[in-house]
Amino acid sequence: MTDPWADVTAVVTAGGRSSRFGSDKALVTWQGRTLLDRACTPLQGAPTRLLIAPEGRYQVPGWRVTPDTRPGEGPLAALEAALNAAPDGWVAFTGVDLPSLTREYWDTLLAARAPGVLGVQALDGLKRPQPLAALYHTSLRAHVTDLLDAGERRLRFAVTTPHVRHVPGVDPALLRNVNTPADLPGAR
Repeated sequence: MTDPWADVTAVVTAGGRSSRFGSDKALVTWQGRTLLDRACTPLQGAPTRLLIAPEGRYQVPGWRVTPDTRPGEGPLAALEAALNAAPDGWVAFTGVDLPSLTREYWDTLLAARAPGVLGVQALDGLKRPQPLAALYHTSLRAHVTDLLDAGERRLRFAVTTPHVRHVPGVDPALLRNVNTPADLPGAR
């Protein structure tokens, strides 16, 4: 049996300003662990692990810091940096502000890969695609760069409709996005 993680690069983007949160949310402790640790842990099965963040800001054992090549340009730019730094294959891409994702979540997305598919995204409880906790194939490198060069900043355009697979039935609690301290009861 082939290891489904063999051609996967895990990527956590943590280079944002956390302006709505009011402090560096990657370092906020929730349920005994930082949000950064919570985002990285379920991706430990990947042979290559990248943290898209400014040099020197964070250190996670087993993860290589890769600077955002277009700081302040948002998650699509972070995906560009990830795709360019990753070996050929798949990128499991998430933000530090999704602390409830699990290994099982990622295994479900990995199982949904198929020929011709270049992106795999879960559908939330309202059946909306979730591009910030998704798989992207490195063959999207040029497409993502072209989008950014044209002024596009929305992650949802990273993969076009005929090449994306949507995964329904994911527990919506896993996709809770943390934007403000109120989104994390008991955080410190």
